[in-house]
Amino acid sequence: MTQSAETLKRTNLYDWHVAHGGRMVPFAGWEMPVQYPTGPKEEHRATRRAAGLFDIDHMAQFSVSGSQAEAYLNRLTSWDVTTMKVNDAHYALMCYEDGGIVDDIYLYRLPNRWFIALNASNRAKDLAWMQAQTVGFDVTVTDVSDETYMLALQGPQAIRILQKLTDVSMKSVARFTIAEGKVNGISTLISRTGYTGEDGVELFFPAEQAVEMWESLLEAGKSEGLIPVGLAARDSLRFEPGFPLYGHEINAGITPIEARLGWVLSLNKNFIGRQAILKQKLEGPSRLLVGFEMIDRSVPREGYDVYYQAEKVGHVVAGIFAPTAEKFAGHAFVPAGIAKPGTKIRIEIRNKLKEALIIRRPFYRPAYK
Repeated sequence: MTQSAETLKRTNLYDWHVAHGGRMVPFAGWEMPVQYPTGPKEEHRATRRAAGLFDIDHMAQFSVSGSQAEAYLNRLTSWDVTTMKVNDAHYALMCYEDGGIVDDIYLYRLPNRWFIALNASNRAKDLAWMQAQTVGFDVTVTDVSDETYMLALQGPQAIRILQKLTDVSMKSVARFTIAEGKVNGISTLISRTGYTGEDGVELFFPAEQAVEMWESLLEAGKSEGLIPVGLAARDSLRFEPGFPLYGHEINAGITPIEARLGWVLSLNKNFIGRQAILKQKLEGPSRLLVGFEMIDRSVPREGYDVYYQAEKVGHVVAGIFAPTAEKFAGHAFVPAGIAKPGTKIRIEIRNKLKEALIIRRPFYRPAYK
């Protein structure tokens, strides 16, 4: 059943988006801007060229505290959090016992607590899962999503733009760390992370100051070419560097090994799902995620069937026009035996088989060091 507009949540920037030509669409239970009058391709290219500003307040944020928070998170997540220093940030997975993925998350180790960013569509499920795992640990998991606002400022000029507004020396904030300071006078967590493949930050601050923060960033970045960016370009930006999106490249029926996320697994420590994942790693998965580009000029879409020779072997989980690569491309799960760059496959598009080629991911690598 499709959600009606009355049941969709709206961020505090909803009125701003509408007033500035944002085309609003349902997404993960929210009414979000999919694009602005500039269009998704230009929003994508502006982020690669200069900077883009994203309203991502639909995402969830949890706080984890207590004397055993570290031990709890080390059991809950795929990454060895004991290796993280204060103010470190790291990507991680939460898995079920069978190795399927509960969600992909970002962990932030703050001086007095842990802070976690999670996917919007999984907010209730993740909270229930995380709270169910607290048994035996002195730990408290708190949903702080409603009072916390989240924006992303991404692109080659993002740090320069932010420095105009913050008292934090951004030279001292390394990639994959987080700092606390003021941005436009607003108390903010500044995380040197993002979902575009570019340098930049994600900002967490009090929700009631969303409009003030948004407009101050756009004004500060005007001369550098900063523009607001919608969900369509956010998707193409994350696709090109090969970042997974829950419900597409990862879900409860997909393991980290199948999704090629072995780099985020600390298999030398015990976490939920480790045994099943280790077994699959040792035995080898039956299928793997691959990237492909279209040889025939056609648009692949999620759910389209994939053929190898005359046999149907898989399906597309993400299909898109990649503006930086200037190619129609996609991600698909196929048998491990054919998941090699250079393998020709075919995608069934409108009842016709269209030629495609498996290529080495990612489609784009950022220029920053």
